[in-house]
Formats: sequence, C-alpha cells, structure tokens
Amino acid sequence: MEFWFSEFHTPDVKHSIRVNRHLYSRQSEFQHIDVFETPEFGRVLALDGNVMLTERDEFIYDEMITHVPMAVHQNCRNILVIGAGDGGVVRELTRYDRVESIDLVEMDPAVIEACRNFLPGNACRLDDSRVHIHFENALKFIRRCEAVYDLIIVDSTDPFGPSEGLFTKEFYGSCYHALKADGIMVNQQGSPFYHEDAVAMQRSHQRIASTFPISKVYQAHIPTYAAGYWLFGFASKKYHPINDLNVEEWEKLHLHTRYYTPRLHVGSFWLPAFLEEMLREVE
Repeated sequence: MEFWFSEFHTPDVKHSIRVNRHLYSRQSEFQHIDVFETPEFGRVLALDGNVMLTERDEFIYDEMITHVPMAVHQNCRNILVIGAGDGGVVRELTRYDRVESIDLVEMDPAVIEACRNFLPGNACRLDDSRVHIHFENALKFIRRCEAVYDLIIVDSTDPFGPSEGLFTKEFYGSCYHALKADGIMVNQQGSPFYHEDAVAMQRSHQRIASTFPISKVYQAHIPTYAAGYWLFGFASKKYHPINDLNVEEWEKLHLHTRYYTPRLHVGSFWLPAFLEEMLREVE
C-alpha cells in the first residue's frame, strides 16, 4: 500500500509527497507535529498538516532569510530569532564569528524536541553557547525589548492560527522599537501566487512599509512551498538591501553556501511585474 502526505495549497490544489515512514506524530499544546521519511525530499517536518521544511530544500529558505541581512549589516552582533524551532536559521547565524548573542523565541518546546531527535542537520547548533532559547509568546517577549537587537528574523508559520499575531501592525511596531538605530528586520512573506496567500502578503507588506522607512521584498524558489515561489520582507531603519550590500566583506568570510550568493542577493530584489504591481497597490 502506498502512503502519501498531501498538503492543500488551496481548496483546489494540493502538493503530495510519497512517504516511506511516519517517524513522529504528536499533538502538542499548540499544534500537531509530524515528521515523515520520504524518498524524494528526505525527512519532512509538518505542522498542522503544512510542510515547514524538508531536508532536500531547507537550505534555500534558511540561507536567504539569514545571509541577506547579514551581508548588509556588517556589525550585526545581537540577534533575535522568532519561531525557527527547527534550528536552521540558528545554524546559519552561528557560522558568523562576529555574532555574540542569539535569542531564539519558540512557543512550542515540542518542535525543538522533535527536530533535535529527527532533524539533527537543522538542530545541530541549538546548543551553541551564544544561543539562548526562550519558550514563550513572541508578542509578549518583544514588548519588553527596547533598542536591543541589530537584527530580528521572524521565521514564523503562515499568518493563520497560532502565528497570526506575528503579522500585525502592533507586532511590527514592537520589532521596530526592539531594534537599534541601524537595525534590520526580515520575515517570511509567503507566496504571492494563490489568492488567499497573496492577500495576506499584501496586508503584511503594507503594515511593515508603514512602520519602517525602508521596506523591500525579495524572492526565492523553494520547491515544496506553495507554487514553489516564496517571498521575504526586508525592513530597515538605515540600510538599503542593495546599496549597502558589502560584497567584498562578505566574501572575505569564505562561507560556503548552496543557494545564496551576492549576485543572487541583488537579483532576488528584482521582482516580476505582477508582484511589483501588487506591492504598489498597498504601499
């Protein structure tokens, strides 16, 4: 008998992956957590039936949400990561010697437990001495912060259910106040292709653009995410994502990456016409 995991991207579209083994299943206090072993994508983490990452393509997401702001802000030392309990973003951040402290705020301890046990390639740097894990509500955590961080990475699930509060104007305002005078915030902005996702993306971008003086959107191709086309937001008090990119300094670090390059960095901000129009409608 064949076993397939299917994720609905819309009521009329679903993405299915053949599964060899169902390695883990648990209903936590916040969500249902599953880990599957698949022949094509390796191990897959799903939350409430939605793919969060696969071993095959997670490097694309984690590199693009991490190295883009790190290549722009050359003095980035104190960082807040919201969500990202799988550890992939933390893994990429700890590759920078200049990073002094990483606060990881994850609401669900069960996610970190599952990833430590079944996705060690992602969770391998969660025990780095610079990493401080906080199991609490990110909205409450960030309200207590004032001019603390050089960078905030919001690696949340989509703006429905438990993470809905991380896409509000109040939350983005709290991020603004938690950043230093030259701070950057990056976040996942979802896909602009299907209608419900596109509306959520526009709403999020509008709120960020009304909060930060610099607000841009960039893109990446991630095969297992909706439409295979994913967006990130880059919001800053000072730095422009292209004009302030320091290619020479980043290349001196000799970081091996599988997706991110400085040339791709620049190209990722050149958006297709339909997306530029969608963003203009709400700016």
